[in-house]
This record gives sequence, C-alpha cells and structure tokens, in this order.
Amino acid sequence: MPIPLQDIRQSLLASDPEFRSLAEEHSRCESQLERIVKSSYLSAEDLIEEATLKKMKLHLKDRMESILARQYQKSAR
Repeated sequence: MPIPLQDIRQSLLASDPEFRSLAEEHSRCESQLERIVKSSYLSAEDLIEEATLKKMKLHLKDRMESILARQYQKSAR
C-alpha cells in the first residue's frame, strides 16, 4: 500500500533540502502576495509584482509537485 501524500510531503520537508527550500520560497511569495492584496491602493508596480509573484508561486509549486510525484512513485514500488 502506498504511503499517503501528506506523509511523503512531511518526510520531504524534513529530509530534502531542495524541497524544503522550494516550500520556504513558496511561503515567502505567499506572504508578499498577501501584503500586496491587503493594500488599499495598488500601483502599477504592485500589479506587476503581484503577477510576478503568482507566476513564481506556480513555478515553485510545480517543482514541488514533481519531486512529490517522483517520491510517491518510489514508495508505491
């Protein structure tokens, strides 16, 4: 029986420096996005930064999911 994805994710956070780094960067991007969204006025620069952060978050999430899928396949064997 394969290991649940949440368990694999926790294991990767504890043991894989690349995965942990990606997760930390994803969290930083999320915090910056929240700061921008909470602002009462968004300048053109804010809107550009918001779009850039969203793209970065998606890229980081894709890389994390790739690592997670690879680890899941290993555990299913």
